[in-house]
Amino acid sequence: MSLDKKWIIKKPGDHATVTRLASDLGIDEALADLLVQRGITTLSQARDFFRPSLDRLYDPFLMKDMREAVERLDVAIINREKILIYGDYDVDGTTAVALVYSFLKTLTDNAYYYIPDRYSEGYGISYKGVDYAVENGYSLIISLDCGIKAVEKVRYASEKGVDFIICDHHLPDEELPQAVAVLNPKRDDCKYPFDDLSGCGVGFKFMQAYAQYRNMSSESVLSLLDLVVVSIASDLVSVTDENRILAYYGLKQLNDSPRTGLRSIIKLSGLDRHVITIDDIVFKIGPRINAAGRMESGRTAVELLVSDSESDAKAIGAAINVHNNDRKNIDREITHEALKMVIEDPMFNVKKSSVVYNPGWHKGVVGIVASRLVEAYYRPTIVLTNSNGLITGSARSIPGFDLYMAIESCSDLLENFGGHMYAAGLTMKEENLSEFIRRFELYVSRTVTSEIMTPQVEIDTKLKFSQITSRFFRVLKQFQPFGPGNLSPVFITENVYDNGNGKKVGQEEDHLKLELIQEDDPYRYISAIAFNHSSHFDHMQAGNPVDVCYSIAENYYRGIANIQLRIKDIKER
Repeated sequence: MSLDKKWIIKKPGDHATVTRLASDLGIDEALADLLVQRGITTLSQARDFFRPSLDRLYDPFLMKDMREAVERLDVAIINREKILIYGDYDVDGTTAVALVYSFLKTLTDNAYYYIPDRYSEGYGISYKGVDYAVENGYSLIISLDCGIKAVEKVRYASEKGVDFIICDHHLPDEELPQAVAVLNPKRDDCKYPFDDLSGCGVGFKFMQAYAQYRNMSSESVLSLLDLVVVSIASDLVSVTDENRILAYYGLKQLNDSPRTGLRSIIKLSGLDRHVITIDDIVFKIGPRINAAGRMESGRTAVELLVSDSESDAKAIGAAINVHNNDRKNIDREITHEALKMVIEDPMFNVKKSSVVYNPGWHKGVVGIVASRLVEAYYRPTIVLTNSNGLITGSARSIPGFDLYMAIESCSDLLENFGGHMYAAGLTMKEENLSEFIRRFELYVSRTVTSEIMTPQVEIDTKLKFSQITSRFFRVLKQFQPFGPGNLSPVFITENVYDNGNGKKVGQEEDHLKLELIQEDDPYRYISAIAFNHSSHFDHMQAGNPVDVCYSIAENYYRGIANIQLRIKDIKER
């Protein structure tokens, strides 16, 4: 199903500012315009942007409860208490656990980790996990990427003599758990200067604070940044402010000297021969780490990430790769079934949302399938299955629509739910399903606008192909790392042609590989790939012009890097 997209070209920056900045930096005005759009208007601001500095990381003790957390951890280490590091089973949770465990195992022999089972325990702190701590003599639990809403479970732990330090980044409720310390920059009473850290990022700040408290070398924590960047990329937090610095140096480490476990994934992903980017983490490294928690156990991912043995890492990595391939096969099969269910709904053309349910679907992939359905039909979507006698699933939204509010409006029908504006999870009794579908659709149809329901491509600026020189691309690469808040720039070039070598590619021949030219320079072509745009092939083969919007990337072929346009949309002229 091809969706017509609305192209929105951003308003250019102030012309005088753009011209001055271009002159000061000696760069193309299009690049200066990109800087101004990002709020960078002076030479010194540009220098900070292009050269992130670890000196600009914030003091971790600015975070509410940090001193209490550090002092309680110190007591535990000095008194040789058993410490349980508890984290969620997704990439953010497992990298956070690996980070804190890797740091603490150099200081104590009494730290170990616990990852809840996705199927028997579900997300977050579980009573089973607390009981495990009690039965095995742990007196301190450090929770990572979860725990901010675990009021009852923290109280239960306290009654059993187990203290909690919570490190989380999800939105808190009005009542916080009665833990020794609750580290969360999203707390209303927390004055930390940046509130969009990943869960692993909060764990990093905790370890950074402890290292400072104990006058340890900065290298003891900076060596953990390869884990932090994997969490930042995979959890889709903004790549701005402190995250940009953490991601910049994390990528540097991931490329130069990644830990043993990550190196095995890099090799399995075929990324060992070129420069790894945020996109590579999102599409290749992250899904493999996630696959362990989706298909088997998140513990396997932590075992890999903390491994110091090449042979062990290779074996665990290979097993995780098998899980990832299994996940892809199941994901493909369920996506096909779900797409069919949506389009065959007699009310498809009237509805503003999609909710599909099959009790036999694999719980571990429903979030991925929901994302695929949003890509295909562009509407708020929920994919549900059955687990332990309850209907459970994942929801995904479209830009501009608050999915969490829509689900919250039906909270009386739910056993549990959580998430944020664009992604959420939920659980309900089977008898509530039909009423939930009715009310969810009613809420969406009343609140979503036609503008939100129209897919949009935001375009940063216009370019001519002649501007895309090797120097232009060298400067553009310094805008990295890309991600939310600092997205890879999107350009538009009008009135271009394929030089006759274009062809359909892919298993279903639904992609286009193109060599594009402009009339004013017909002898210079630029390579392009256009996924899911084969419908334009005949028009272009006939020699007709098109307008294209795209990002500029590096394509590696046999170890050689070339500039390639990643086409986002095509409009026929």
